[in-house]
Amino acid sequence: MKAPVPVEMIEKKILLIRGHKVMLDSDLAVLYGVTTKRLNEQVRRNLRRFPSDFMFQLTSDEAESLRSQFATSKRGGRRYLPYVFTEQGVAMLSSVLNSERAIEVNILIMRAFVKLREMLATHKDLAKKLEDMEKKYDERFKVVFEAIYELMKPPAPSRRQIGFKAGGKE
Repeated sequence: MKAPVPVEMIEKKILLIRGHKVMLDSDLAVLYGVTTKRLNEQVRRNLRRFPSDFMFQLTSDEAESLRSQFATSKRGGRRYLPYVFTEQGVAMLSSVLNSERAIEVNILIMRAFVKLREMLATHKDLAKKLEDMEKKYDERFKVVFEAIYELMKPPAPSRRQIGFKAGGKE
C-alpha cells in the first residue's frame, strides 16, 4: 500500500519550539487532508484531551519568527495564533479525527517521531563509546578523536529554533 504522504515530508514538518518537538496545526491539517479551521474545531470540542504538554498556542513573537523563517506573508494569513502539537498531541488527534487518511497519516507521523528519537539516541550512544575509548588511549590519538567528533557534529540546522529557553539568552 502506498503511503498517503512521504515520510521525509513529515520529518521536515517537525519543529523544535520551547524545547519540544512539535508540528504546526496548519501542517497537520494539510497532511490529514482537512482545513486548519476544521482541525482546530475538533480540538476545541475535545479540549480535555489536549493538556499543555500535548498542545500549546504560539506567542505572537514565536509566530512572527516562524513567519519570517519561512518567508510567508501576513496578508491573507490567519486571524489566530497557531497551535502546535507534541508527539502525544498528534497521537491524541487520531481520536478526534476519524477518517481513513487521518489514521494512515497518524501512523506515519508516529513513525517519524520514533525515527527522530532513535537517531538522537544512536548519536548519544556513539558519543559515549568514543568518550570511553578516548579515556583508554593516550595523547597520540587525540587528533584522531578530534576529527571523529568534528565529523559527528550535526549539520547546521535549516530551521532556527524559536521560543525561549528558561535561564538562557535568546
